[in-house]
Amino acid sequence: MGDPKKLRKQYSTPAHPWNKGDIDRAKGIRKEYGLSIRKEVLIADSFLKKYKDIAKQLIANTSKQGELEKKQMMDKLSRLGLLSTAAELDQVLSLTIQDVLNRRIQSVVYKKGLARSMKQARQFIVHRHVTLDGKDITSPSYLLSVEEESKLRFKDKSSLFDENHPERVQAVPEEAEVKAETKEEKKPVKDKKVKEDKAEPAKKEEKKEEVKAEEPKTEAKEEVKEKAEEETKEAPKTEEPAAEKAEETKAETPKEETKEEIKE
Repeated sequence: MGDPKKLRKQYSTPAHPWNKGDIDRAKGIRKEYGLSIRKEVLIADSFLKKYKDIAKQLIANTSKQGELEKKQMMDKLSRLGLLSTAAELDQVLSLTIQDVLNRRIQSVVYKKGLARSMKQARQFIVHRHVTLDGKDITSPSYLLSVEEESKLRFKDKSSLFDENHPERVQAVPEEAEVKAETKEEKKPVKDKKVKEDKAEPAKKEEKKEEVKAEEPKTEAKEEVKEKAEEETKEAPKTEEPAAEKAEETKAETPKEETKEEIKE
């Protein structure tokens, strides 16, 4: 029949290399941490998977050997700064790939303010500007321990050792720059609100003055309307005598004709 483990490996279907979800996830991680190739993401992922698998095995192992291995693994993870000294074994399962990438020498150089961006930190390391306790480290993926983090600095012979170097004058992490920009953007909004609050009483006074100026206009309009109504009432009285005169003239004309006929 053969070994079932070998048969499982032989006939198991591997993960598809063109999985869209994994590709998008790797792109975001590479952009955030300044990684050059996807392989670096896979290395960090395999490192994390290795210790999670060991933790799962040690949770069920209560022997003396299991306790010894557990202590060794937890000491190593605490030295790397991934866990605290008082952490428990279950906390290993809650680690993420970001926790591993944050302990790379590239990330630490950027967070300490020795570089403006993740990509620039990678450049300084590869070009041998960074030293770790007198040793040249040219691998950006090197995982720093908590003790080594304090020994990280620029080389004495490097031009970047001078704090007045053009590439170090504004060596501030991007997160701090973004926060400063957001604060500056918020200030004008507050100033606008203060100005609007100050301008409100002046606007109210202007509106009152406009209302006062409109009141006499409305009174004048009402007076004009009253005069027009009075004139319309008086107009028919003047027209009545004219109509009466016309009727009188019509009545007088036949009387004159009758007089002329009698004379004839």
